[in-house]
Amino acid sequence: MRRGEWRGLRWKHHLGRIATTVEARTSYKRRFRLREFYDAAVLLPQAAAVLVANRLRRVMDPRAIERVMLAVTEVNGCPACSWAHTRMALREGMSGEEISGLLAGDGEVVPPDEATGVVFAQHYADSRARPDRAAYEAVVREYGRRRARTVLAAAHVMLVGNMYGIPYSAFMARLSGTPYRDSSLGYEVGMQVAGALALPVALVHGLVRWAAGRPAVRFAADEAG
Repeated sequence: MRRGEWRGLRWKHHLGRIATTVEARTSYKRRFRLREFYDAAVLLPQAAAVLVANRLRRVMDPRAIERVMLAVTEVNGCPACSWAHTRMALREGMSGEEISGLLAGDGEVVPPDEATGVVFAQHYADSRARPDRAAYEAVVREYGRRRARTVLAAAHVMLVGNMYGIPYSAFMARLSGTPYRDSSLGYEVGMQVAGALALPVALVHGLVRWAAGRPAVRFAADEAG
């Protein structure tokens, strides 16, 4: 068997194993409101720009970015995002064991020099995109401002994806005959339709906000805006 074929089989094995785990979900680990999705999407242009810039300058290794994103997904429990980013992480060369560990919240699989970023990502998700300023400043002190911005951007992009992916996952579970016990068809479809309609407006809002020099993060003590 050629190397490429063997790698493909390993991918299918790991994807299948993780898919079985996430498809076993029968209730929400966390759910979000449309207003939360809109507020988070407003910050999406700035976060996306940072990640695009990272592809050019490699401030952060792609595997480190995937660890941050998987950490956010673990907190929120989004099956769709878990599956998609498992695939991306495998493509970046991460092992199935490491990915499974991250999705299980096992900090032992995180390289020591990336632990601060992963812990911040978990805090960012847990705070629903309203982190403590002191927590972010700790990341700045550890990595410098450019890398800290990249950690923040990766966490935020993943969080927005989770906000949309969670009701999508619940809807797909419903179609497969195993609806979440704490969900409803109205919430699942409503979030997907309303989210798709709200996203363009939020992105324009975000571009205007960015042009006005507003920050790329809202801290816990900040006013909404």
